[in-house]
Amino acid sequence: MLNKRSIRTLFFVMLALGLCSCASMHTNQERGTAVGAGVGAGVGAILGQAIGGDTESTLIGAGIGAAIGGIAGNQVGRYMDLQEQELRRAIAASEAASIRREQDILRATFKGEAYFEYDSSQLKAGAYPELRRISDVLNRYPETMIEVAGHTDIRGSQEYNQQLSERRADAVKNELVYNGVDPRRIRAVGYGETRPISSDHAMNRRVEIIIVPVTR
Repeated sequence: MLNKRSIRTLFFVMLALGLCSCASMHTNQERGTAVGAGVGAGVGAILGQAIGGDTESTLIGAGIGAAIGGIAGNQVGRYMDLQEQELRRAIAASEAASIRREQDILRATFKGEAYFEYDSSQLKAGAYPELRRISDVLNRYPETMIEVAGHTDIRGSQEYNQQLSERRADAVKNELVYNGVDPRRIRAVGYGETRPISSDHAMNRRVEIIIVPVTR
């Protein structure tokens, strides 16, 4: 029978092996499956050995852990793969929008001047059809949470820029909600001038829609 210290040590060894093995994977789905299965199998094996204290229990536990971990990892990766593809199609005609994937988090960035007049939080007419297409995608993938983040450049006072970024984030959130996206999924936040991404003022004036999967 394994003692608590042995169980803890074995857990971290299996976790490290699972994470290292996914480094050579080429797709997000493969990585999700590998991490989920590797860690799941490791945890399952540890629990099986700790409970049963024999080889048979270890193998049964590893099999259960791999199945649970693999399904969860595979589903999240595939779910976000499909959503990313649809979002890219939704903004394909836009020169002011881009999508970036950060593991299983999607970040859609929209240039401020494409959505708002200078010094305004009123959406331009051209923003509405694009936000409608984005809303349609978000509605087809409800197992995600969304942050709408407003950003400004450094011109003007910090207080004013903070307020402007909040109003712009709220304007985008309100349009998503108008198009049927559940408001409980959305958090609107303004970051003012605190998160620049470039020395170019125009690049820093932006709104981001950040999409995070909900795991069970």
